[in-house]
Amino acid sequence: MYKDDTLKGRVALITGGGSGLGLDIANLYARLGAKVMLVGRTEESVQAAAEAINREGGTAAACRTDVRNYEEVKQAVEATVQQFGGLDILVNNAAGNFVCPTAELSPNGWRTVIDIDLNGTFHGCHAAYPYLKASSHGGSIISIITMLGVTGWPGAAHASAAKGGILSLSRTLAVEWGGDGIRVNTISPGPIGDTEGVRRMYIETGRGELEAKKTALGRFGRKQDIANAAAYLASDLACYVTGENLIVDGGRWLKYVAE
Repeated sequence: MYKDDTLKGRVALITGGGSGLGLDIANLYARLGAKVMLVGRTEESVQAAAEAINREGGTAAACRTDVRNYEEVKQAVEATVQQFGGLDILVNNAAGNFVCPTAELSPNGWRTVIDIDLNGTFHGCHAAYPYLKASSHGGSIISIITMLGVTGWPGAAHASAAKGGILSLSRTLAVEWGGDGIRVNTISPGPIGDTEGVRRMYIETGRGELEAKKTALGRFGRKQDIANAAAYLASDLACYVTGENLIVDGGRWLKYVAE
């Protein structure tokens, strides 16, 4: 649906880029002409992903990074600029989560998810800011959240709070950094059937059909649906879109409200 040169000349850094949604976003960005830096905690994973993109004719590199560590994130941003000459797009995709009733949630469990999701997103935005400001295309920050961060997420209060915080942070930065030519948006995926999380939480537990019926469309989404949304927000097609939360969930959150 997109022209092959939609993101030509742009450089993107994608956290959690070695697998799942991050990798599908990276693959699409590369096919659309962007140079991509994949970062993640597992060096073998991000290196293998980058090599696969390069074999397919794209341009990619990898950097082992723990988004909880600001200095590592800063180094990854600087490595991206050094290798590719700049930075135009930041995708905050790295995330952690586990199911646990709040009364049984340890302070360390809470801290770990907040540190990866919310603090990791702030680290990326802060470290990337001067380079996104200098982008000749205009900078774009895209963070992956969920509507469960807005409505609440029983059994995952830590992740809900983190994702809600990312939404608020993103809308704050959209205003603060709009004058610097930086657009800041979020994407709220629904249940994506070809991800490890949905397979583990829903399909393997026998809840797949029930969870699919909770969406207005009556089915799971695909990783490609989220990648398409991320391509739109990163491109000139969305040059007047900022502070937006693009909901790509098959109408799940609306059906929750309606019922």
